[in-house]
Amino acid sequence: MNQHKKIRVAIIGPGNIGTDLMIKILRGGKHIEMGAMVGIDAASDGLARAARMGVAVTHEGVEGLARLPEFDEIDIVFDATSAGAHVKNDAFLRGLRPSLRMIDLTPAAIGPYCIPVVNGDEHADAPNVNMVTCGGQATIPMVAAVARVAPVHYAEIVASIASKSAGPGTRANIDEFTETTSRAIVEVGGAQHGKAIIVLNPAEPPLIMRDTVYCLAALDADEEAIGASVLAMAAEVASYVPGYRLKQDVQFERFGADNAPNIPGIGRQAGLKVSIFLEVEGAAHYLPAYAGNLDIMTSAALATAERIAASMNAAPLAV
Repeated sequence: MNQHKKIRVAIIGPGNIGTDLMIKILRGGKHIEMGAMVGIDAASDGLARAARMGVAVTHEGVEGLARLPEFDEIDIVFDATSAGAHVKNDAFLRGLRPSLRMIDLTPAAIGPYCIPVVNGDEHADAPNVNMVTCGGQATIPMVAAVARVAPVHYAEIVASIASKSAGPGTRANIDEFTETTSRAIVEVGGAQHGKAIIVLNPAEPPLIMRDTVYCLAALDADEEAIGASVLAMAAEVASYVPGYRLKQDVQFERFGADNAPNIPGIGRQAGLKVSIFLEVEGAAHYLPAYAGNLDIMTSAALATAERIAASMNAAPLAV
């Protein structure tokens, strides 16, 4: 049994994502525990819930966090604000405590992109890691699953989320979403070129998150190997996001030189088209079940923090 002391964490941003993350940590943190919740609105529900649960709170932003007695005991900080705010928050806190570890849930991408099942262990010692986007957390593992079996010339993802699950932060960062996810498809997913699209679905009742992944792999790629790799990766993601699942079998279509599709940034390219259809249902800890896009972000951030904390304690991860 692990005898190490749990690593204390703070969350900046008591909105939907920050509050859901707090509840996940309070209910099931293995190597981490809550130290503080940080906001700027004294009337926010997230701060009120944190206070009721015995967590230290401040509505004076990161400056207020620095004044809390608990600050000296905090080693990991989650930032669930916005891309622009994260840049300022990181600079301020790192100026006070260079050793602080930052987990960025915004598209700011100051640090390396982190998808727990793909490269989580590679960045366990990084001072700042970026959790890409909800669409990236859902789809990049699938791109990586194809890429570890066959070269991927191009990958395109479409993330469809309920409009009601897109708060002010998401709406203010649409451009950053597409740019960050597109880059991560290449840098983490392993595709030569990548494109990301997000759709805010206004349907009522709200639909759960749906994601479509298209990959154009090498023409001679092995369909059976790709299918097996995708299934294995889906199971790995589901180990920390229980509502993550494939909607149907992986679809394949081959294009030769005579009917090669015209790929953006590449031109006409023969290959094996791989189509993967996903859905992500939230755990409904704080958010509604249809908000799988938010749940996968908090679940991935928690999984990343557990890896970092275990590394800091030199303790084995719980199986």
